[in-house]
Amino acid sequence: MSHALENADAAAAGQGLRPIRVAVIGAGMAGILAGAKLRERGVDCVIFEKADRVGGTWRENTYPGLACDVPAHWYTYSFARNPEWDTLLAAGPDIQAYFERVARDYGVLPLVRFGDEVVSLRYVDGGWEVATASGHRDRFDVVISAAGVLHHPNIPKFEGAESFKGAMFHSARWDHSTPLDGRRIGVIGTGSTAAQLTAALVPRAERFDLFQRTAQWVLPRPNLAYTDEEKARYRADPAALEALVQQYRSKTIDGYATAVLDYDSPQLAEIERLCRENLETVRDPDLRRRLTPDYRAACKRLVISSEFYGAIQQPNANLVTAPIARIEPEGVRTADGILHELDVLVLATGFHTDRFIRPAKVIGRGGADLDAVWGDHPVAYLSVTVPDFPNFFMLGGPNSPVGNFSLIETCEWQLGYILQLLEGMRRGDYREASATHEAMDRFEDERRRAAERTVWVTGCKSWYLDRHGVPASWTFTYARFVEEMTAPRMEDFETR
Repeated sequence: MSHALENADAAAAGQGLRPIRVAVIGAGMAGILAGAKLRERGVDCVIFEKADRVGGTWRENTYPGLACDVPAHWYTYSFARNPEWDTLLAAGPDIQAYFERVARDYGVLPLVRFGDEVVSLRYVDGGWEVATASGHRDRFDVVISAAGVLHHPNIPKFEGAESFKGAMFHSARWDHSTPLDGRRIGVIGTGSTAAQLTAALVPRAERFDLFQRTAQWVLPRPNLAYTDEEKARYRADPAALEALVQQYRSKTIDGYATAVLDYDSPQLAEIERLCRENLETVRDPDLRRRLTPDYRAACKRLVISSEFYGAIQQPNANLVTAPIARIEPEGVRTADGILHELDVLVLATGFHTDRFIRPAKVIGRGGADLDAVWGDHPVAYLSVTVPDFPNFFMLGGPNSPVGNFSLIETCEWQLGYILQLLEGMRRGDYREASATHEAMDRFEDERRRAAERTVWVTGCKSWYLDRHGVPASWTFTYARFVEEMTAPRMEDFETR
């Protein structure tokens, strides 16, 4: 458990606490975490979920080959480790089952209003008025957004898309009624999802076309299987399981997390070496050339796969690098005039990662509109809170640590920080808290200066960058993140 959660636990031990009501938006990974910990503290909590099940991105993404590229044992709650993972990188259905189990075992399910999407939040007379699409209205002292970032599919507009006679859908809206075996399948995109789809679908397709706009660096990581003996050991010895978690954690933070912050780091040089070595496994020189990126490794989010290059070299696989001109009834026409005839077309084109709680309308103190505040780009003090939006906090908010981390761990740190602010409310120290404008501006200025050394600004277009080319991510060390989240600096907050 993070020290921030431990600090919040200690603070909650006091007696005579003022009751508060908390609304949590979303019942994915972060919402389940918030619900479990708020319930543990006896806080009145309601979780609003637009879908009919918990799970977030792992509920919505069900495509063939889906897996997490963070080691499974690290991608778990600190209070609910799982010794039963079958492989190093867990499959999507297994991760979804894990979240459903945690939500059930920790009493989260009764807290959730399923199928009730929040459409507006308005701060009025010291509290948040919450309205949902069903017409439900309620009032809360605090709102915690656990909406996540990977739930608004990015669907490009292609001329003629509506004319396609086959099946076409986004990877996050998979149509399981569509047959795949022996079909002509096309996938648009070359990120992590497309790489997983390539490995899963090439063996099943009559022909497989991968439409690539930008080549990706691919870091190999064999998906090792755990033996029954290893599972039994971790089941019987939680300390051994925790040691394994910390091993994966240290390796990632000391390697990748350090590498991306300094484009001259030896860690980044080693990542580039491994990626180039992996690329050399592509035998055909022309295919290898077309798969070679023209930017630094890790400038875009690394694709983690030991299967992608092998799959794209199969006789029935075809890498298409000519731009897409339009979609026709029979398939995709590229700029070189070739018609790629298809039965199935999958859009592995990612997500709008700057939405966060939006499209819900959020109105703070004095009529402050979150859409206007975020009109240039989303910002938040320490990724958690925004000036003029009292008692509105975010898990996985703007500029949170993203990349090859365990987002569960980062959200645990953020929740521990938020819970300490809530304990101040429960003790009666204040009724509302939000970051000052001065603190927000100071943090954002420092974050932008730190970005100048990161690999993300070395010359590529990626979802890490905002419209000004500044990384929309945590640009400091992970140690700095842990330090900031350990306890709030109350001088950076306006309290009333």
